[in-house]
Amino acid sequence: MPSDTSRAPRRSSSRRGFLRLAGGAAGGIATAAHALETGDPLAIPEWSRTPGAPSASPPYGRPSPYENLGRKSRTPPAFPGASSTGTPLQHLHGIITPNGLHFERHHAGVPAIDPVRHRLAIHGLVERPLILTMDDLVRMPSVSRIHFLECSGNTPWLGAKPGWTLQESHGLLSCAEWTGVELSTLLDEVGVKPGAAWILAEGADAAGMSRSIPLDLARDGAILAYAQNGERLRPEQGYPLRLFVPGVEGNLSIKWLRRLKVGDQPFQTREETSKYTDLMPDGSARQFTFVMEAKSVITTPSGGEQLRAPGFREIRGLAWTGRGRIAGVEVSTDGGARWQAAVLEGPILTRCLTRFRLPWRWEGGPAHLLSRATDETGYVQPPRAALVSVRGIQSFYHNNGIAGWHVAAEGGVSHAV
Repeated sequence: MPSDTSRAPRRSSSRRGFLRLAGGAAGGIATAAHALETGDPLAIPEWSRTPGAPSASPPYGRPSPYENLGRKSRTPPAFPGASSTGTPLQHLHGIITPNGLHFERHHAGVPAIDPVRHRLAIHGLVERPLILTMDDLVRMPSVSRIHFLECSGNTPWLGAKPGWTLQESHGLLSCAEWTGVELSTLLDEVGVKPGAAWILAEGADAAGMSRSIPLDLARDGAILAYAQNGERLRPEQGYPLRLFVPGVEGNLSIKWLRRLKVGDQPFQTREETSKYTDLMPDGSARQFTFVMEAKSVITTPSGGEQLRAPGFREIRGLAWTGRGRIAGVEVSTDGGARWQAAVLEGPILTRCLTRFRLPWRWEGGPAHLLSRATDETGYVQPPRAALVSVRGIQSFYHNNGIAGWHVAAEGGVSHAV
């Protein structure tokens, strides 16, 4: 990948480059006119002839009825209360996921917690154990940061189908502004004893979801979050309090947080022994593989779309890394034979989704669209085959291999299996 990604994006995003790819008024842009099937495009439509309906002023605003967005279940529940639903990334814009479309993963349903009665206990190897109410936490100094959250089981290793949409292949990924108290603030308040190295985080759900977190990771930007995108957490996102640990597998960000216990070693919970480990070809298992490595995906064109006519399109996508900022993204339209530097859209934030785009003229034939990301550490998103050669296919987690879409000659877009 070119070391200087700043020059190519400026060229490809220029107005002159856009018009050249689009073919001017007689080319790709003009094909949009065919969507105006009949009539005078400047005629005044009926909705401009009479006053609109008075606002119903619902307690919580709703999208236009013309926008049909919704989450889709990823897998049937293994037992009552267990579920996961994916974000429709192919229909979203920007980097912020609306609260009502953020992906969900539940192990034993969603508890109905009274915030007045909820308590957070901090104990173990600390000088001053504490039990805090939600009022105590909200009065403490707060921070707000934008970060992605991705389930380690996003993008399964096996079972891909040509009919997959982006929601089905990458939907356990969302990005939001998280507001709350830095965990490091509370650790300083309770006074961590010498020898402390790990923290057990435990949720108040019926599963007692719990994970061991290294102390240095807990101090690296972790937040005790009570708000998301400017409003209090939804019940499905951990109301009234969740732990949010940026850049790592989502299951560490324990929802409905009720307890933090400081210890000198990992607590070896069910979720880090029988679950959330990576089974290797030799039968061993990698444990505590926390970080979500650099990854990217094209959001349009993507699975289920239909390209209606040759001409200009803008390839758009998302890139992210748990190790900091995205440094660059390359896109291929021929299955990886040639790569072009895409434009990165700001803001480019640490451990956050980053938008990328590339002008493209579809000539009407088959195409194979791929993207690969490079983060600020120099790590390059690998091909799936390179991961499989090292890790095999028995693992369910941490698949960040290059993925893409097939465009058929007639314009149908399918998952590239």
